[in-house]
Amino acid sequence: MRILLVEDDEVLSDGIVAGLGLDGFQVDAVATLADARAANTGDHAGIVLDIGLPDGFGLDLLAEWRRRGMEVPVLLLTARNMVSDRVNGLDLGADDYLGKPFDLTELSARLRAILRRASGRASGDLQLGALTISEARRSVALDGAEVAVSRREFAILHALAERPGHVLSRSQLEDRIYGWQEEVESNAIEVHIHKLRVKLGRTRIETVRGEGYRIAVVRNRS
Repeated sequence: MRILLVEDDEVLSDGIVAGLGLDGFQVDAVATLADARAANTGDHAGIVLDIGLPDGFGLDLLAEWRRRGMEVPVLLLTARNMVSDRVNGLDLGADDYLGKPFDLTELSARLRAILRRASGRASGDLQLGALTISEARRSVALDGAEVAVSRREFAILHALAERPGHVLSRSQLEDRIYGWQEEVESNAIEVHIHKLRVKLGRTRIETVRGEGYRIAVVRNRS
C-alpha cells in the first residue's frame, strides 16, 4: 500500500521509509506542511503525519484536510505527552496516534489496522475461495499451501483482492506499487500479472479489455 509520510526528522523519516518498505508499504516522504499540501493525497491509502513540523502545526493541516472532505486515514506521530494534545488530534479527524519514540513494527500494525477499518474490514486476512492473503505476514496461500510472491506481486494481488470484481486500471496499480521517484517500466504491471497467473491459475485475475484488471469473484454454490 502506498503511504504519505510527513516527518521533518531526516534520520527518523529514512528509518520509517525503510522499515515500512520491508513490511510491504510504498512510502512517499515529505518534510514540511507546504510539501504535504502540494501532495496528491488521493494517491495514498494512508498518511503518517508528525504534529510538530518546521513550518507549522500538523494538526492545522489535518483540520484543513478534513474540512476539504479528504477521507484518507491519518495516523499522528507526536512527541507530546499531554492527553489533551492526543484528544485534540483525534477530535480533528485523526484515526490513530503513536507517541515518540515508537517501534516500527507497532507503526506498521497500527497502519494496517486503520486501513482495514477504512475499508470496512475487521480481519487482517482476505479470503477469496481457496485463496488466502495475510496482510500481517504478507503471505499468500492457495488451498492451504503457501505461494511465494514478490513484494510487488503481493501489492497488486492485495489491491485487487480488497474489492473483488472491481476493475483497477494499469495506472491505478502503478500508483499502488511505485513511489514518486521510481521509474515505471511500460509493461511492469503486465509482467507481474502474468507471474501471478502462473502461480495462482490463469482464471483468477481477469483482464477487462481497455479498462484494466480485476480478481474473479468467488460465488458460493447453492
